[in-house]
Amino acid sequence: MRESCGIFGVYAPGDEVARLAFFGIYALQHRGQESSGIATADGSRIRLHAAMGLVAQVFNEATLDQLRGSIAIGHNRYSTTGSSRTFNAQPVMVPSPLGDVALAHNGNIVNAEYLRRELEEKGCTFSTSSDSEVIANLLVSSPGKDLVQKMKHAMGRLQGAYSLVILTRDKLLGVRDPMGVRPLCLGSLDGGWVLASESCALDHLGAQFLREVDPGEVVLIDEAGVNSFKVRKARRRALCIFEFIYFARPDSMIGGRRLYPARQAMGVQLAREHPVDADLVIGIPDSATAAGIGYSSASGIPFSEGLLKNRYVGRTFIEPEQRLRDLGVKLKFNPMPEVLSGKRVVVVDDSIVRGTTTPQVINLLRRAGTSEVHMCICAPPIRYPCFFGVDMASRRELIAAHKTVPEIAEFIGADSLGYLSIDGLIKAVGLPKESFCLACFTGDYPMPVQLEMDKLALETLPDAG
Repeated sequence: MRESCGIFGVYAPGDEVARLAFFGIYALQHRGQESSGIATADGSRIRLHAAMGLVAQVFNEATLDQLRGSIAIGHNRYSTTGSSRTFNAQPVMVPSPLGDVALAHNGNIVNAEYLRRELEEKGCTFSTSSDSEVIANLLVSSPGKDLVQKMKHAMGRLQGAYSLVILTRDKLLGVRDPMGVRPLCLGSLDGGWVLASESCALDHLGAQFLREVDPGEVVLIDEAGVNSFKVRKARRRALCIFEFIYFARPDSMIGGRRLYPARQAMGVQLAREHPVDADLVIGIPDSATAAGIGYSSASGIPFSEGLLKNRYVGRTFIEPEQRLRDLGVKLKFNPMPEVLSGKRVVVVDDSIVRGTTTPQVINLLRRAGTSEVHMCICAPPIRYPCFFGVDMASRRELIAAHKTVPEIAEFIGADSLGYLSIDGLIKAVGLPKESFCLACFTGDYPMPVQLEMDKLALETLPDAG
């Protein structure tokens, strides 16, 4: 499973906004490692630099010095809609009667293809294959005398998940879709203002977390300060539950909850639902470490670091030779035989998607001398694909869509396998069940969809929203 994109915006006249944006998206690097970009505005024009790579690979002192202005937006990307290519790096910039507009997007627009064809018929041209450019062109071509009115009209046409930061030559906008699928928060910084996918980005800058942007809200920031417009209201909310399980950093706040204790609580619930007679608990680093500690505290079984993670694997453009590539997860994890040998081990992990990585992890543990391996998973069985910004898998690739739990346990080579129940997960998170999108577990999507050959087809036309 891949992370969800990270977006950041800052309005801080008199400050070095490009550097603030750099450190903002640096703090959000976990949400995407394919490309990074920053756009700045100085009141008269927008400057943009974006390229493939990590934040520290894309930017240096020279590139940041060229990004002058008092407002900035930034983006870390992994591809959901649109291939992983340089021309799809964000922010995207489009011309408009109001001047150039730059936009950065986290999410996935499920009716993007329909909207793109419609916009092309009206004369819009596209230089990327991403749905983010569709949003930008829809925004600037929508009726309205100002950007907020245009955004209000565009939100009536967009179907899917989107948190946005939008830059004009003198304004910053933050937008969250009416269901609130992806997170977005607002903070203050020395008389300026900050928008970010996660509160951890605010913490690194010394900004004060004020609140989350509400679903269906447009936040306008300019020389007059912050103004809020409640543009659209959905019948339900649908925050992606995987923000709690995996995507967001454990030190972030979402829905008024710090994620680290929520993940610890998932481990506690796992211990109650799937008790195991074992000698040791380990968590797959880093996303399941907190849950492993929770399982240990509830079960009384000692916790230890049995696997060490190389945090730089998969974050370089240097491809390993075939011999090393064939080693699979051995490049990412290294077991500790002195800790594991002869032990019956409970292994806590965040999820099993395709079931291709877990057998390799279990094999590593077996070779390190474990006598038993019992897998406990923080997410319920994933049986349905996601179409709202998570590059999870097609349904035919999801192992839980076609195998029972005992069959999965046999396939991955575990002595036992336990998934956290949906009710147990919701109890651990501590927020109402109706706040979340649980479609990957239940098939109950927050908007009407049909699954045809693992592609999404809307049951209604785009205007219906």
